[in-house]
Amino acid sequence: MEPLKEMFNSEFYQHFAGVFAHADKNFNAKAFVGDVTANLDELTLNGRLRNTSVTLHQHLPGDFKKAIAVLYGAAPSLRQGYTALVLPDFVALYGKDHFDLSMEALKDFTSLGSSEFAIREFLKTDLNKTLKVMQTWAEDKDHHVRRLASEGSRPRLPWSFKLDQIIKKPSLTKDILEKLKTDETPYVRKSVANHLNDISKDNTAYMLELMKGWDNSNPHTSWIIKHASRTLIKKGDQDSLSLFNFEKDVKVGIDNFKLNMFHFKLGEEMQFSFELKSLKDSSQKLVIDYAIHYAKASGEQSKKVFKLKEITLLPGQLILVSKRQLFKDLTTRKHYTGKHLVEIMVNGKGYGNIEFDLSC
Repeated sequence: MEPLKEMFNSEFYQHFAGVFAHADKNFNAKAFVGDVTANLDELTLNGRLRNTSVTLHQHLPGDFKKAIAVLYGAAPSLRQGYTALVLPDFVALYGKDHFDLSMEALKDFTSLGSSEFAIREFLKTDLNKTLKVMQTWAEDKDHHVRRLASEGSRPRLPWSFKLDQIIKKPSLTKDILEKLKTDETPYVRKSVANHLNDISKDNTAYMLELMKGWDNSNPHTSWIIKHASRTLIKKGDQDSLSLFNFEKDVKVGIDNFKLNMFHFKLGEEMQFSFELKSLKDSSQKLVIDYAIHYAKASGEQSKKVFKLKEITLLPGQLILVSKRQLFKDLTTRKHYTGKHLVEIMVNGKGYGNIEFDLSC
């Protein structure tokens, strides 16, 4: 599979330069391509993104207002997606002294390539002023802009730096979340849930108290609350379990826990199954998960919990549960040779595990 960084390749830059040459008659496309590709092989995905912004700045007018005008002229003809993050990244790098113009540009560019990373540079510089703008974005008619209000202010946005002030005082984003808690767009609701999930990692009590005040009968709000609580539920947090009436006093037994093999190679599939039996004389609402304790490069293990199913187990009921797990390197996970462990979890508590080997 081609590395993600190849999104920024020679063919991309030829098209990119052509678009800017059309938007600005003084733009030297040939010189830009030569400069931006000079050390391309040495750069990572994010390195190529940043290099594009910096090199673009060298070939655009030095006046930020004039440069932004060129970006607006080029934007409709650029490819959408990750490579379009060049536009908000440029604003983040060079627009700090032009706050109002930069805010408008990030709002406009976010539908082409999300401005979620760029806006954080302004939050870092002036949190309150930037949040005030983002609160208005939470009511925008464009769902991309509404999502930006939530996603950009997440305390722990992946691939970005933490917002320590919001981690210390999560109520700073309450107004944004309140405005989006019934949003009709799944794209926005997922961001709100992820924002709340971020909060739960540092301020569990605050996050739960906030959600308890929301109308759970609204299906959009209910989905957000459930998705936002996933990390806490996997950990067996009693307060979050009670939000959804999951059983606190779990009484179950695990039998016939089996793997198809005990030695796997990268690219092979693990299959496991087990029997889950109720040991209680009343029904139990359960969330069944499994965890893989992955071997790390250091030889230690790192636990990752995966969802299996939710079920109401009747008194004395026995069910068979099975699952397949493919061992494949991802952009978010690299496998290492060594001892691994698969563990069955019910309402956040471990109920048996099996060790196996993985060769990479």
